[in-house]
Amino acid sequence: MIQFYAPEIEAEGVLPEGESQHCVKVLRHKEGDLIDVIDGRGTRLSCRITEAHPKRTRVEITGRTPVPPFWPAPITVAVAPTKHLDRMEWLVEKLTETGFDRLVPLLCRWSERKELKPERLERIALSAVKQSLKATMPEICPMTPLKRFIADSASIPQKFIAHCEADKPRRLLAREYRPGLPTAILIGPEGDFSPEEIALALEAGFVPVSLGDARLRTETAALAACHTFHTINMMQR
Repeated sequence: MIQFYAPEIEAEGVLPEGESQHCVKVLRHKEGDLIDVIDGRGTRLSCRITEAHPKRTRVEITGRTPVPPFWPAPITVAVAPTKHLDRMEWLVEKLTETGFDRLVPLLCRWSERKELKPERLERIALSAVKQSLKATMPEICPMTPLKRFIADSASIPQKFIAHCEADKPRRLLAREYRPGLPTAILIGPEGDFSPEEIALALEAGFVPVSLGDARLRTETAALAACHTFHTINMMQR
C-alpha cells in the first residue's frame, strides 16, 4: 500500500505539490485511479483522482477509515540531540516506525548539539509514517531547555528520567511503567544529565529509571525506552 499525505485533504480535496508530483510523475497515476491519503491526524481516506496534475492533483473522497494509534496513551520522548545529526535522524525514523506521539529535543548542560532544525526531522518522520502505514504524524518540537520542559510537564501523570548515576537509586523502567497513562521519558546527552538536572527532575516528580545493565548511546536508550512501553502495552491486551 502506498499512502499520500495531505493534511488539508478534507477541506481542499487537493494533494500538496510534492505529493502530487510523486503521484502523477513517479507513480503515473491518472484520472479515475483510486489512492489512499492520510491527513496526519488519524484518518486514512480513500480517494479517486479527478484531475491528475503534477502540482495540484484533485481528488474526490470516497471513504474514510479511522486509524488510531495502537498504543493506549500518548508517549513523549524528550531527548538531548546527538552530536552527529544522522544518528538523530535515525532515531526519529525508528521511533516513528515503532510508534510515539511527541519528540522534544532537549537542551541540557552537557548537550553536544545546541541547535536543531525540526523541519528535516519532520520530513523523516513523515516518510516513516507513510512507510509504516500509520495515519498520525508525531509532533516534532523545537529545541527546548530541560528546565522548561520539566516545568511544562507538570500535568503528565507518568514521568521518567533515565540516567546513569549508579550511586543513586533507580528502578527498572519495565517494572515501573503502567499502561494506559500519558507518559514522558527524559533521555540525556552523551555524558548524561548533570547532578543538578537529575535533582530538578526528581523534585518535579520524575521517577529515576534504568533501561538495563548495558550502557546505551543516547539514541539507543530512547528507542529502547519506547520499545519497553510497547512491549508492556501488548502484554496487557
